Amino acid sequence: MLTRIPNVLTAEEVAQCREALDQAAWEDGRHSAGYLSQAVKRNTQLRDDDPTARKLGEIILVALEKNALFTAAALPLKLLPPLFNRYSEGEAYGEHIDGAIRPVAGTPHRIRTDLSATLFLSEPESYAGGELVVKDSSGERSAKLPAGDMVLYPGTSVHRVEPVTRGFRLAAFFWVQSMVRDDTRRTILFELDAAIQRLGRDVPEHSSLVDLAGVYHNLLRCWADA
Repeated sequence: MLTRIPNVLTAEEVAQCREALDQAAWEDGRHSAGYLSQAVKRNTQLRDDDPTARKLGEIILVALEKNALFTAAALPLKLLPPLFNRYSEGEAYGEHIDGAIRPVAGTPHRIRTDLSATLFLSEPESYAGGELVVKDSSGERSAKLPAGDMVLYPGTSVHRVEPVTRGFRLAAFFWVQSMVRDDTRRTILFELDAAIQRLGRDVPEHSSLVDLAGVYHNLLRCWADA
């Protein structure tokens, strides 16, 4: 399931991120890629321990803690601190799949990458190309979202970033270890939760709401790792 999470960051927070990233120390993005991905990756990134990355990553993590749609879709257990990349003209990232386990920089901890996330920081009209293309069972889906919006998709997906042909594309990216590792089960829970919320708005006194909420939480008990 590919899920759009709108307005993760406010316009002011996006502006703060872009101002800081304009002064950042960008490095070759291949240092964080696996040996297969290095051949198809052409971009720049901030290092995991870069002070700017850590400061801006904290802004994003605080915003995500308050985002109900992200929580419902991801059912997050652990988050890798956000990283930041930049694609300039001629740069792209060919088809690849993210590694299943990622270390948390500066710690002995690791997370399982059940979900991948891209948070767009450049307005789509400011650059040409640069679409995130995700393959799933129904084919290819493309995302190029307004600054401050985020797309969430299964870490098992093959995906790519199309070449940027004008301007540059800034984004944050990170991974989520979910309480429910299976994408099909997460999708069932997400759709059930959304249906319960719609019923709660439309017929708040309906007796089936409690029953449906019970089904949701009992499924979560069955499927959750934590």
